[in-house]
Amino acid sequence: MKSFIKIISLSLFVLTIGISGCGPKYTTEDKGDFVLVHNQAGATVGYSPNTGVKILTVDRLGFKDLNKNGQLDKYEDWRLPVDERAKDLASKMSVEQIAGLMLYSAHQAIPGRPGGFFTSTYNGKSFDESGLKPSALSDEQKKFLTEDNLRHVLITTVESPGVAAQWNNNAQALVEGIGMGIPVNNSSDPRHGTDSNAEYNAGAGGKISMWPGTVGIAASFDPDLMKQFGEIASAEYRALGIATALSPQIDLGTEPRWSRFEGTMGGDPDLTTDMARAYVDGFQTSIGKDEVANGWGYKSVNAMVKHWPGGGPEEGGRDAHFGYGKYAVYPGNNLKDHLKPFTEGAFKLNGATQMASALMPYYTISFNQDTVNGENVGNSYSKYLITDLLRGKYGYDGVVCTDWMITKDTKAVDLFQGKCWGVENLSEAQRHYKAIEAGVDQFGGNNEMSPVIEAYKMGVAEHGEEYMRKRFEQSAVRLLRNIFRVGLFENPYLDVAETEKIVGNPEFMKAGYDAQLRSIVLLKNQNHILPVKKQLKVYVPIRYTPAGKNWFGFATPEKKEYPFNMDIVNKYFEVVDNPEEADFALVGIESPDGGVGYDREDLKKGGNGYLPISLQYGEYTAEYARDPSIAGGSPFEDFTNRTYKGKTVTTHNQFDMGMVNDTKAKMGVKPVVVVIKVSKPMVFSEIEKNSNAILIHMGVQDQAIMDILSGAAEPSALLPFQMPANMKTVEEQKEDVPRDMECYVDSEGHTYDFAYGMNWSGVIDDERVAKYK
Repeated sequence: MKSFIKIISLSLFVLTIGISGCGPKYTTEDKGDFVLVHNQAGATVGYSPNTGVKILTVDRLGFKDLNKNGQLDKYEDWRLPVDERAKDLASKMSVEQIAGLMLYSAHQAIPGRPGGFFTSTYNGKSFDESGLKPSALSDEQKKFLTEDNLRHVLITTVESPGVAAQWNNNAQALVEGIGMGIPVNNSSDPRHGTDSNAEYNAGAGGKISMWPGTVGIAASFDPDLMKQFGEIASAEYRALGIATALSPQIDLGTEPRWSRFEGTMGGDPDLTTDMARAYVDGFQTSIGKDEVANGWGYKSVNAMVKHWPGGGPEEGGRDAHFGYGKYAVYPGNNLKDHLKPFTEGAFKLNGATQMASALMPYYTISFNQDTVNGENVGNSYSKYLITDLLRGKYGYDGVVCTDWMITKDTKAVDLFQGKCWGVENLSEAQRHYKAIEAGVDQFGGNNEMSPVIEAYKMGVAEHGEEYMRKRFEQSAVRLLRNIFRVGLFENPYLDVAETEKIVGNPEFMKAGYDAQLRSIVLLKNQNHILPVKKQLKVYVPIRYTPAGKNWFGFATPEKKEYPFNMDIVNKYFEVVDNPEEADFALVGIESPDGGVGYDREDLKKGGNGYLPISLQYGEYTAEYARDPSIAGGSPFEDFTNRTYKGKTVTTHNQFDMGMVNDTKAKMGVKPVVVVIKVSKPMVFSEIEKNSNAILIHMGVQDQAIMDILSGAAEPSALLPFQMPANMKTVEEQKEDVPRDMECYVDSEGHTYDFAYGMNWSGVIDDERVAKYK
């Protein structure tokens, strides 16, 4: 009897094992508008139940049948290496699908409310009239995702983190159900800037963590801080549905007048190289359970480093968003320093991802740098710069994406339109073809696939179908690789509640605030007047800015306002209106706004339109300017000499100089503390002697400034660039050569050179200075 019971028990046990062994090795979880499939010791797969996509059970594991053919294709198999999956999918895609993959959308606001650059329609109406939720897809978005097969979307403003997450889910559900089910790869320009008026509370969160700009983080001279920023920013990006960062900007700040100087990491090749490496490592690396393979995974964000081969050496500081600034020049024959942050930094990471996954050339024509073809065309059109140098010499096989709107037409050198420098006379389709032939994979700011299809046909006519199909698949593999590696094919969906917990959480806000404190540079501290005691009486003069024009040429109104949030100032000091009652004065100004280097009014008066960009507040005449210019020439100009020698300009915010000097006259022997928001180097001779203490920052909250002034924190940052002694040294420096200016020496005998800064004890001389200076 006992033997019989044993046999029955054993049979039941074997039957149980057999049944359980035949069942799926995954469980499902309904998240509302999407379903999660949790594979045992495998990927978590997310899909929308409304798209027609089914789950295939293969080897008892769950996979998405994205192309709905009822079988597991290689690209759907999350167990396979990324390259194998990308090649399989590229081979299956139509030319039209690849052409769509090669598009990068124009800027998209969520929602696209009326007004400004980013207006959208919703069911043919404005957003406000549509009655739809802020997370709804616009008409334009639906069109480019479906009709044009676009899969890379550039997101600008979002109403809230939760809205961004839900918009992502809506977009992913739309594309999951069509074609090959390729998910959307959302991206962003830098979005972690500070709101100076916002109050910091250690226990409170915000819409997103606030950090100084990258040049401010660079002022810490600590690559680990830059890496920490990358780790936190990427966590917030992924929670917002963003898997690609259109950053970092690793152009060397060797031209001090350049309007995009503040987006750099300073003017030194070694510091910028180390900071670039740290930034990309921080953004791209996933660890632990979040890692899928080779450092890539669910917390990774593709870093698109820019701008190859370095956008810094703009002649005269004029920017290449406009035709008047389309030339980068190399009077010091020094392209090599501009390549270094790419080749030694972003392409040689410490982390397992090894190399930045994407790259953007700048708009500029790198003048006379093509030693093979002798071509002077925009960098994205240069086969020498993309194929010979980047791909050939340096072995880069990541995505190359053009800067925005380089294939569009323009009608004048000063209009914010297309940026087709050097190929103005080609058609839009011909420009696409030339860029593809140069080695480009993707077109920024183009929502329409038709010119890419036309470029394909041109290639077929010249080289044959087999050649052009292979060339398109080559770009498709690079583009798909960056979508596979970050896990979007497995699960592109977001838990909205989780997003709201992650983005701007108190821990991230504190890290950003601490970085702000570490980015403020103390330049002068006469008689150790800083820090000042809390509750001393302070006089804060109102700042006046006259009406003018912004960088885009739009009118800006006259403004009279306090330079700080006075509610925050009042928490530290007693604010008084009368300088005679004050213990000290606090003056808030900005670095000189010297314009863009071009004015059509000069052209109307018989000039060539070109003007100096001044780094001093007072009237400036360009006695030492170059004549003739190194580069020049445009279909819209009948001359090539862009010199501005002998011309005079007045800085837009010259009242800032008067504000400092007038305040000193009112205060007499009592100290004047000057705080300057700096966007580029500046000449200090006009204000330094009337300033008893000088702090500079590159974008921080007012509260951080008050914490430094009051001694709650000690300054530790160093100058990541030089401050010029005068405009003569600015005119005579070479645009492509770092650290080649005579630097300003203040009344205390301190030289405002690279790696200079002070703390409460005096001039900082530590291991950072020893390493980089």
